[in-house]
Amino acid sequence: MSKRAIIALKVLLHLLCLAPIAWLWHFYTSGGLALNADPVNYITHFTGDWTLYLLFTSLAITPIRRLATSLGFLIRLRRLLGLYAFFYATLHLATYIFLFSGYDVQTALTGLRAGHPGALVTQWRLVWPHMLDDLLKRRFIQVGLFAWLLLLALACTSPAFIMRAMGGKNWQRLHRLVYLAGIAGVIHFWWLVKKGNNAPWKDTVVLVILLLARVAYTAMKRLKKPAPIPARPSSA
Repeated sequence: MSKRAIIALKVLLHLLCLAPIAWLWHFYTSGGLALNADPVNYITHFTGDWTLYLLFTSLAITPIRRLATSLGFLIRLRRLLGLYAFFYATLHLATYIFLFSGYDVQTALTGLRAGHPGALVTQWRLVWPHMLDDLLKRRFIQVGLFAWLLLLALACTSPAFIMRAMGGKNWQRLHRLVYLAGIAGVIHFWWLVKKGNNAPWKDTVVLVILLLARVAYTAMKRLKKPAPIPARPSSA
């Protein structure tokens, strides 16, 4: 595929990845979100769902291009999808910090406009004890934060110059943790929903398929690897 076509494809992908947050903003400004029974819960699940959708899409690129070599160009889109997965994961975390935890955004912004940036810190100090208590008590927050930290590490090391500085093998070892982030994300989803709610089962099935594809490829690669040729004994 030509460079111009790749650029056009990336522009299209940007628009597609930004469409969910644009729709959510429209839903909010039109007043539709306010009519929801629990707007904060809606935003929480919306951003969490799109985190998993984009993360799984980025993971699916590798097995797809192995099955169809003509789609090898998709590998050039994987980084972009991973970064958008981190973007929605950050919005998911921000929903908890700024909407669920009790952080008074309006008071903080009013203080900022009045020339008192310390209001941002003041509000943080007020909600931090509650957030820390939640972190220590609620396991779904613990595993969710763990998944976000993994995605943060992957996002920070995604630029090409960092990959060159780390070395290809070290970079690959680190970025294989994306599978662990996916597992942690699905566990976070199961522990977040109420008992008896099986909504995460679809995400679980997709993740299991992606993991099995990875395991199958690794096993086939090892089977095809030629056995080392034994060294001949040196003559006396």
